[in-house]
Amino acid sequence: MRKAKISLLGGLLTVALTTLASAGAHADSYAEDRAQIQELQGRYLFAMDWRDPDAYASTFTEDGVLDWARGVEKGRAAIRAAVIGMRESDAKDAAKTPGKRPAKRRHNITNTIVKIDGNKAVSRSYWTAYYNNNDKRTPQLDGYGHYEDELVKQNGKWLFTKRKIFNEAMDSRAATEQSPGW
Repeated sequence: MRKAKISLLGGLLTVALTTLASAGAHADSYAEDRAQIQELQGRYLFAMDWRDPDAYASTFTEDGVLDWARGVEKGRAAIRAAVIGMRESDAKDAAKTPGKRPAKRRHNITNTIVKIDGNKAVSRSYWTAYYNNNDKRTPQLDGYGHYEDELVKQNGKWLFTKRKIFNEAMDSRAATEQSPGW
């Protein structure tokens, strides 16, 4: 009887430890995936602010979709072309103020929430943008809104499959009254 109790206790202990290890692995996996998604969002913003078309396009899947103020871009080539257009527009603006350093925008992302389901995820986050397009090149709030993202993990790397950008400075891109935060 005593051997049976010890054996049963040992079995229960094994099950409990296996369950705890599994839960810990899941938590570590979620934390790692979330960190990678947040890093993706950061790389996206640096690529946008520095108008790096290749780095920007590389944050999307080959067939990724960017739904933004100037329309909907489908696929990396179209997304890359959109950033080239941004860079060209910036160059035209800079030419209007010779002798001054070019004005710059800087974007920030906050309040990120993420739901991960295997190799797919959805995310919501706020963004703000500052712009120094004035004589003293001092920063001013330029815009704000939120992102609604769909993501996929391909070959161990998270990428956007779709990024929809809401912009509260534009009637056509403003959010609805429904909170996007689930």
